Amino acid sequence: MDFNVLFQFLQDLQDNNHKEWMDANRKRYQAVRNSFIQWLDELDAKFEAIDPNYYPTPGKKGINRINNNLLFHPNKPVYKDHFAAGLDQRTKQGDFYIQIGINECELAGGYWKPDHKILNSIREAIDYNGEELIKILNKKSFKSTFGGMLTDRDMLKTAPKGYTSDHEYIDLLRHRTFAVIHPLTKEEVLKDDFTDKIVEVYKEMLPFRRYFNEAVTV
Repeated sequence: MDFNVLFQFLQDLQDNNHKEWMDANRKRYQAVRNSFIQWLDELDAKFEAIDPNYYPTPGKKGINRINNNLLFHPNKPVYKDHFAAGLDQRTKQGDFYIQIGINECELAGGYWKPDHKILNSIREAIDYNGEELIKILNKKSFKSTFGGMLTDRDMLKTAPKGYTSDHEYIDLLRHRTFAVIHPLTKEEVLKDDFTDKIVEVYKEMLPFRRYFNEAVTV
């Protein structure tokens, strides 16, 4: 995958963010998209080789649409400024997310504002075995890779229903999003060892993602 070509296409698209330009450059878009899908397929094979519980996710299945959803976000531009995909997509929200864009590149995973049923399952897991999650979050290499679990404005100010304010894991139970992000620079994306770096981040994130996926599926 030539990411220089991808970045240049995305820059040109943002400079001409309308359907007429995309229609005129459809072949160019398809060429970049197909290369991205092929690269995702290579990652898919690498992840399957290192993770016995990996859920195979071909690039065509994992790749996200480049169109913004204008029905729900009418003020956004017609097209996104990035290519993105979710691999290990057994559960849509719990996948391993990859985003390569001109304004932001990142690797992420976890659950973003899950629905009430999933949220309850996660909180039950924390209540039962929050110590395991704390071990994952406090691991030195995990901290250096992700910093910590994301916080958001929607965190509860008090204890969730059914839990006391003095619960030993109350700081975790107050979360409504359970995810981590590893930001990437454009320079990192363009390095020859970029795919190897993604594999290392995948390995580091795996215990965190598995903790929540098991909480949701068990």
